[in-house]
Amino acid sequence: MVKPSRRRELAQKAVQDKAISIAFACALFGLSESCYRYQAKLSDENAAIADWLQQLTSTHRSWGVGLCYYFLRNVKRYRWNHKRVYRIYRELELNLRIKPKKRLKRDKPDALAVPEAINECWSMDFMHDQLEDGRSIRLLNVIDDYNREGLAIEVDFSLPAERVVRTLDQIIEWRGKPKQIRSDNGPEYISAVLAAWAEKHNVELKFIQPGNPQQNAYVERYNRTVRYEWLSQYLWNSIAEVQEHATQWLWFYNNERPNTAIGGVPPKQKLALVA
Repeated sequence: MVKPSRRRELAQKAVQDKAISIAFACALFGLSESCYRYQAKLSDENAAIADWLQQLTSTHRSWGVGLCYYFLRNVKRYRWNHKRVYRIYRELELNLRIKPKKRLKRDKPDALAVPEAINECWSMDFMHDQLEDGRSIRLLNVIDDYNREGLAIEVDFSLPAERVVRTLDQIIEWRGKPKQIRSDNGPEYISAVLAAWAEKHNVELKFIQPGNPQQNAYVERYNRTVRYEWLSQYLWNSIAEVQEHATQWLWFYNNERPNTAIGGVPPKQKLALVA
């Protein structure tokens, strides 16, 4: 089936090349004269959308059309329809090429509890990477499960339990104390140092079952965002360079980056909506 836009192109070419009348060309190709004379509107806005999409996908190479649309709609406050944004996204051939993975059938894990307010439950986890010279580094990520807000990214060659405690104390100074903190069973988390700190501050430590990272899904998903949006995009020369970039990205993530898990708004915006 030939689309009306294609029939209009054929009719216009016939009028131009064969010198036939518009009425005859429309009758020949089954097209109304109003459709023949139609001119697309809002071409300037379409160009603006295209510029935004090219800029966003160039700056944030892991973003698909969903995040681009949420950013334009919820952060930049453009009222463009999602179908229009998607159409231009497809025309620009910006689609992410995703290699399908063979998935094993597994039992469905228990659903994570959804906090109803800030500081009900935090999640924390470690990540690993390397500097350009091959030295291994670690990152400690801490988030609030309620609005997925990143509370800290601590970077160093070694992050023992004492550094974990110091990071948590620094967050509590401006954020307040959580009721619970969820983590895996790493040695830093099950240490006597962290246990004593939790008892002193009346904070419950919740440990997931060994081999079940999906029980800590909020921070695991956050780790994936950290890795694919900036950590794996560059070669790092020093700890200071990684920490500086982490601090800048954390502000962007909390204040401007749309989060699909909380309705396509940035974490700080969700707090403002419920305040």
